[in-house]
This record gives sequence, C-alpha cells and structure tokens, in this order.
Amino acid sequence: MRIGIDFGTTRTVVAACDRGNYPVVAFEDGRGDSVEWFPSVVAARAGELRFGFAALEAGAGFVKVRSFKRLLHGATPSTPVVIGDTSVPVAELLSGYLTALRRALLERSNLPRVDHELEAVVAVPANAHGGQRLLTLDAFRAAGFRVVSMLNEPSAAGFEYTHRHRSTLSARREHVVVYDLGGGTFDVSLIRMSGGRHDVLATGGLAHLGGDDFDRVLADLVLARADVADGDELLARCRDAKERINPSSRKVVVEAGAGEVAIPIAELYTACAPLIEQSLGAMAPVLDRLGAEADSLAGIYVVGGASALPAVGRELRERFGRKVHRSPYPFAAVAIGLAIAADDTAAFELTDRLSRCFGVFREAAGGHHIAFDPIFQADAPMPARGEDGEALERTYRAAHNLGHFRFVECGTVSESGAPDGDVTPFGEVIFPFDPALRAKDLDLVAVPVARTGAGPLVRERYRIDPHGIVEITITDLECGYSRAYRLGEGSAHS
Repeated sequence: MRIGIDFGTTRTVVAACDRGNYPVVAFEDGRGDSVEWFPSVVAARAGELRFGFAALEAGAGFVKVRSFKRLLHGATPSTPVVIGDTSVPVAELLSGYLTALRRALLERSNLPRVDHELEAVVAVPANAHGGQRLLTLDAFRAAGFRVVSMLNEPSAAGFEYTHRHRSTLSARREHVVVYDLGGGTFDVSLIRMSGGRHDVLATGGLAHLGGDDFDRVLADLVLARADVADGDELLARCRDAKERINPSSRKVVVEAGAGEVAIPIAELYTACAPLIEQSLGAMAPVLDRLGAEADSLAGIYVVGGASALPAVGRELRERFGRKVHRSPYPFAAVAIGLAIAADDTAAFELTDRLSRCFGVFREAAGGHHIAFDPIFQADAPMPARGEDGEALERTYRAAHNLGHFRFVECGTVSESGAPDGDVTPFGEVIFPFDPALRAKDLDLVAVPVARTGAGPLVRERYRIDPHGIVEITITDLECGYSRAYRLGEGSAHS
C-alpha cells in the first residue's frame, strides 16, 4: 500500500494512493471518534514513553511535549530530549513516534488492510538542513516504513495544486508560489508547472514560524486579562479556540481557569500582523526570482494548518488579489500531494532543489589559517527518484598529514566568501593523508595538523541524493583508501 505522510509539528496527516484517488486516512482516537490526523505528541514518565493519542490520554505523572518536530532543527541523532524525568536521544524519540504511527495505521485507521508493507513518500520542511533530512529518513525506516521518496513540503503541495487547479495553468501562466504555513515552520517555493513536470526554481522559509507562534500570541492576550497559569494547557486551549475562528468571527473565546476570556478578533489580528509580515518577508526573494516573468504567475497556493486563520488569507488577497488560491484541505494538502507523488500512474515529474548552501572549512597555511570552500549553492538541483545525480569532484596533491574538514550548511554565502545566515555545523571529518595515521584505533583528533610537502593524490567527491542529503567520499587515489560520509551522521566511516 502506498501512502503519503506529512509529519507535522502539531499533527501528522496521511493520505492514501487509491486508484487515482487520494483520500485522507482517518484514525480512531481514544474516545472512538474518527479524526483525520495523528497527534504529534509524546508523553513520558520514569522512562516510559507514549505517543500520539496514547500521549494525549496519559494520566498523572506524565509530562507531555507537543510540537517536538521543532527539536529536529539543528539536532544530531544523539541529541538528548529531556521530558520530565526522562532523557531520550532525539532519533529514538522520533522512531518511537513513527512506530506508533505505523501501528495506528494498521490497527486503528480506515486504511485498507491489504498487507503490512507500507510504502511511503514523506516530507520535510524545504529549509530543513541535511541532518534533519537524514534523521527523518532513518527514523521512518527504523519504524518499518519503506520510504519511496522524500520531498520538500511545498513541492508536495504543488502536486495537489495541479491536481485541483490545472485549469489555471497555461503556456503563458505556468508559475505557482506555494505558501505553506504549518504548525511550526513556514516554507515557500516557486514552481514552474508544465504538463506533468514540476521544476522548483526557488525555495525559502523560516524554521521557527508557524501556528505555535500564533497560539503564543493569543495566550499572551489571555494572560493580560486573566490570572491563570501559563503553560501547555493554556496553549492547547488557545489552539482550539484559534481553530474555531472563521471569517465572520467578531471575538475569540478561550477557557481560562473557572471562566472564559473573550478577545476582540481585531485585537488578535493586530497582534498577529508581525508574524504574517515575517512570512511575506521570507516570500519576497522567492517572488523576485520571477523578474520580468511576473505576469506568468498563475497563482499563490495557500496551504498548511496555520493558514486557516482568516487574517492570513485576507493579507495575501490584499497584496496579490485574485491570484490567491487556498487549498480546500489546507491541513492535508502536503499529504495529498505526497500520495500523488507516490502514484506511478499520475505521471508527475519533479525537479526539487536545496534551500541552503553547503560548504567546508579547510586547513590552510600549514594549519595556521582556515578557509571556507562553498561546494553546493542554494537552489542546487536534487536528482529525481531513481537517479544518481551529478557529482562534484576536487582532486589535489595533499600537503598536510591530515585533512580537517568542517562541513556546514548556511543560508547564503557573503560577498567575501564566508558562510552567512543560519549557519548549521553538522559534522567534522579528519582524513589521514599520511598512511601511518590510518590505524583504526588512532585518535586523530589528538594529532596536530602539520605541513608535510608532497603527499598522496586525493579526490573529494560530493553528491546530492534524491532525498536532499549530501554524500561525501574522500579517497587516496594512489592506494584506494577511502572514507565516506553522509550529511547529518556523527562520524565518518571507511
């Protein structure tokens, strides 16, 4: 059975691939009701972990954590997550959650019980760094899913746009901007759509902007009016109240302590305006990529659960008029697009792109200086599923006993050639150019870098895989000794 899984900050949504239809999967919650999502919640007590609906229902002594997807930004597999008195590596936490999701799909959902193999196309935020991509991919596999492909979230929503709004596309208007405001992240992509081919031309976004931040704004307004405790319970009530807002609402009512607090809707929208403006600021450089082809914009597609707040659509329509199209299922648009991508009969092709630059700090001048070498620029194309992609190679004669490579991702590279923006280090590789330093038990970290003169001929090879993960191989061409590294792993391996 093929499915699309949108692992969301507050909710995870699954859509099935069913003979040209892409229904959203319904789960049975703790009360026996049918809901079209699986909660992204974990609860812990004395080392015991519960996930999803079981976490929501956990009783006394359990500490609950919502929106734990935000913890993946900048994390490595071993990064500890502390929940009350329990500490767990983030990789174990994520794989445990996805294992619970798979069990719920097989035992407590309306997914047809064809077999127990679930082939999934999954998504990550467009601005996810390589470590987050690898962490997500490995966790899905550890949970028992066979991952067919991994797409950027707005790229997946682009398939749903074509599925629903094909009539808006023409030879003159073939560009669509996907505005994806989710529970924890904001992503935006410019996509050229021609027939069944989608080419992502530019991506952008903010790793820490989403529905959680709008909930926080509402909670602060409540706290200014009522003497109630701040915390997860208040935020959950604010989230529920926010999701009940519709275009005709004049106030939003939040349960607070023994009573209720009513916030005028205009006051809430004014308080939320800076958050919406942040999204539009991140969207501007992506729109600028159209340049002289601005008239070729077919539409701005608004998706993501947080985009349901009427103030978001109102501001976009004031800026862009009738070109704004909101998905009828904004919370499920990404999952539906992933299911379409999983359907081999849908005949869609996608060229996705990195949203961040990738490069390496190297030793220079006998280890006395450090130089930065950009390898892949932002918007470098990712190969399609089943393709290897082109590799970049660098061959040189080693001049030091060791090569000390510090790999990073960043938002941009400055005019001076330095990494800029959100700089994320994800790992170091120390490669022994000197054959005497290649014993497996030798701690290379303790060996000082020294200039040795003419050393072996070395090749560095860099490749982006279809999931957006950078693979690095460093080889001594004279004897064949080699080490490989995947962006996001903690250490190199031979």
